[in-house]
Amino acid sequence: MPNRYQELEKQIGITFENKTLLDTAFVHKSFMNEYHKDDKEDNERLEFLGDAVLELTVTEYLYKTYPKKDEGQLTNWRSALVKGEHLAEVGKELNLGTYLYLSHGEERSGGRKKNYILANTVEAVIGALYLDKGYRVTHTFISKYIITKLEKILEKGLHIDAKSHLQELSQEKLSITPEYKLLSESGPDHAKRFVMAVFFGNDKVGKGEGSSKQNAEEDAARNALAEINWEKH
Repeated sequence: MPNRYQELEKQIGITFENKTLLDTAFVHKSFMNEYHKDDKEDNERLEFLGDAVLELTVTEYLYKTYPKKDEGQLTNWRSALVKGEHLAEVGKELNLGTYLYLSHGEERSGGRKKNYILANTVEAVIGALYLDKGYRVTHTFISKYIITKLEKILEKGLHIDAKSHLQELSQEKLSITPEYKLLSESGPDHAKRFVMAVFFGNDKVGKGEGSSKQNAEEDAARNALAEINWEKH
């Protein structure tokens, strides 16, 4: 294990004192369910902690950097920065999928590239970093890999509520209200995954997934907006 994370530590410029913390950040629940390792625990507790540290860091940054923006605007920007899709991109940038401990089933189904697993892993790494190095170093990491993407998010309009935007466009151009339908539901109660589709009448125009129906609907709307050529309507 000591050399397992050498490349990652070099990439982020941080060396963990407690390698076990970092190792735990990569243990997916499926691995524990299959192998029942006594010397490991899954990363869900670190994910829980990392989520809170991430939200505090982003909130503090936005509050201090944009004193003239109201609460609604800041909330919108924070949601865009901490949402799973964005965190998954950070996970891919850091190649976190290569370090994951997964079950055979999760491995076969492409778990190393799944957005929700990568997003959760980013939060777990943040939790481990906070415990190992404290708030200041963790703040620097979050600023470098997450907060710096805000300008790009705003430029691309990724902070806009996709469902509302899709509804506005579809009503304006087609006089149609989008409808959302559940395609599938999987996973245990504590880690449900939902796949939703958005329809214009009988036409499926987008599909998305998430940890709740609402998140999956938002993902479906975002994918529909990316796919539809509105100039033709």
